[in-house]
Amino acid sequence: MAYLFLALTIIAEVTGAITSRYSEGFKKLLPSLATIIVIIASYFFFAISLQYGLNIGIGYAIWAGIGVVVIAIFGLLFFKEYLTKVQVYGIALIIVGVIALELGAI
Repeated sequence: MAYLFLALTIIAEVTGAITSRYSEGFKKLLPSLATIIVIIASYFFFAISLQYGLNIGIGYAIWAGIGVVVIAIFGLLFFKEYLTKVQVYGIALIIVGVIALELGAI
């Protein structure tokens, strides 16, 4: 159950990052409200995942790592942002790091 709520945490946080882009610096009401709601939801889900026994450091590292990777890919595909080779290598290292955290828990 902890990982289900961690997944909901990541989905909510990524949604918040995306809606914050559409809020234009919190100048647009609906995207701004959506951002606030889903960011609060992300911390709510994270708190629940901790109640189910998820280690806070590992959970937060996985949340941050997967969030960074998903947002970078989303920006590349939908916002026409670009990634340099160094940034792509950095993302690969994040993925390797998240896998190492998971394997270390076994």
